[in-house]
Amino acid sequence: MIIPLLKGLAFTLGRFFSRPITIQYPEEKVPPAKRWRGIQYFEKDEQGKTKCVACGLCMAVCPSQCIHIVTAEDENGKRYPLTYELDAMRCIFCGYCEEACPVNAIFMGKTYEWVGRERAPFLMNTEELLEQKKYNP
Repeated sequence: MIIPLLKGLAFTLGRFFSRPITIQYPEEKVPPAKRWRGIQYFEKDEQGKTKCVACGLCMAVCPSQCIHIVTAEDENGKRYPLTYELDAMRCIFCGYCEEACPVNAIFMGKTYEWVGRERAPFLMNTEELLEQKKYNP
């Protein structure tokens, strides 16, 4: 009768003084898996602008229809997105936009903690998508 009690106590004390299983979340963060798809970001070109050529393939392939592009052309005839809007609240993070991009302008990031009380921060434009790169090494 006392032997099972001592075995249980020994097991409990062994676990008590071992390395903790859980992490202390706000201070320590688990790196996301390699295949993790988080908030999108734009890659910059040599001039510091987006590589996006406003072809509209990402908008066409998006199943949740969270991407809206207005196209413009410069004096050389090169297309660029006059406005590129991504509604991150509607995004299902499928990665189709990244796969469809012919110039590798948009990428799925590794950001997994993004909270807000307002909808406005989740409506991202071109400049905000370019800024997301610094959060995604």
